[in-house]
Amino acid sequence: ALSRGTDALRMLLSVLLLLLVSSTQATHFYGTVMTYYPKDNGNGTITVILRYKLSFHHCSGSYTWTCTSGFDCGVLTQSFLREVDRESNGEWCQREGLLLSSNDSSNAPFQMQLDGGNWIDNIVNGIQNWKAVTGVELRNRSDTGMANTSPQTTILPALRVPSNCQRDFDLLAFDPDGDVVKCRNGAGSECDPCTPPSVLSLTSSSCKLSFSPTNSSSEGPYAVQLMMEDFPRQSITLTQTNGEQVVKSTSDAISKIPIQFVVKVDPVAPSCTEGHFLPKFLAPTPANRAQLYIPVNQVLEIPIRAEAANSVISELLFSGPHNVNQNDLGSGNFSLTWTPSEQEDGQSHPICFVIQANSSSRLYHSELRCLIVTVGNFTYNYHISAYNNHLFTYNYHSSTYNNHCFTYNYHSSAYNYHSFTYNHHHLTNYYSSAYNNHCFNYNYHSSAYNYHISTYNYHISTCNFSSYPTHV
Repeated sequence: ALSRGTDALRMLLSVLLLLLVSSTQATHFYGTVMTYYPKDNGNGTITVILRYKLSFHHCSGSYTWTCTSGFDCGVLTQSFLREVDRESNGEWCQREGLLLSSNDSSNAPFQMQLDGGNWIDNIVNGIQNWKAVTGVELRNRSDTGMANTSPQTTILPALRVPSNCQRDFDLLAFDPDGDVVKCRNGAGSECDPCTPPSVLSLTSSSCKLSFSPTNSSSEGPYAVQLMMEDFPRQSITLTQTNGEQVVKSTSDAISKIPIQFVVKVDPVAPSCTEGHFLPKFLAPTPANRAQLYIPVNQVLEIPIRAEAANSVISELLFSGPHNVNQNDLGSGNFSLTWTPSEQEDGQSHPICFVIQANSSSRLYHSELRCLIVTVGNFTYNYHISAYNNHLFTYNYHSSTYNNHCFTYNYHSSAYNYHSFTYNHHHLTNYYSSAYNNHCFNYNYHSSAYNYHISTYNYHISTCNFSSYPTHV
């Protein structure tokens, strides 16, 4: 009898402990992101690859996205959650999950959702429960002849800004189909509730969040709940497997994905000048929204460097594929390395990062920088009208790439590409094999980071193309 009583007590204590842990985890939500890629199976069917980030205070819990009631999401296969990055003081942890959706009978659009409770404590804009939705569009597009791919983006769980400093958060908004990407605040059933932060203003066309100096009464954490949508550049027709068609105009969103995270408005900083207390990025750190290219099974190394004269740079924080590795090289120098596999071939993957510094127990963040990495053995001829004012090309060369030949020709209305003259084209050549020796070659024609190269000739004797394929 005594043994049975002891066993019962142990079971009760185990249940109470489990409830306590679950309750603790459930009140520390830091946001989520989901994107998707359709994969043609070659037999008339499509498998949808849905990648998502889950951010909590702890690196535990088994929360996952589910099919919204009333939709046919096909057969869903869930992968294990894998850690992306965690803040060294235990503030947050971000993990990445993968869902595969297969439906052999229909390519009808469907919706996924994530819901639960609660966000982290003391959210200023009053958000407690979390809810996010993703609208997946798989009907055949008349312009590409394929299913739609969502915009590709990611975000860190938390971004910091002192209450007395102006700051813009330029979110990554890249669309593999070449669609126009816009952002808006979540509305209606897309969150629970959807009250936007009063201290942030959103520029929809550029997906830019702006913070202006405010008073101390507005300090604290804010839940940001955005929706990112893609719009066709001209009217297109979407065709379902049963023959039904629908027309999408330039004002009709094709798909929608959520971007949810926390902005922490901290007490005033002694100075808002970058490089004093707030870390300042230095070359050869890639510019925001840079586009990088890497072949399958090759190592991509991204150098990141920052300085802060009056605070101590402590760490690099990032969001991206779960198998990206970071290296602390000391003195404000870091690197991110990634080796994409065959599964990522032909896809574009987002990576975002900030540098964190501390001074007198205060934490300071650099500006947010994001980039997109396209995987594959391609020759690119991009026309990206949306990025004409801030298009940067990075050519990474290392001894491991000597057998690969790449030609990247970027064209916009401002470029006279017939003569291969690039006006206001930002180009930086990184030689990653020499990175550890701090040997870089920058083609700067001005100290203000306007890498103006009036003429750049791509001539590679091992690659002779009679024409240049176009990817739009």
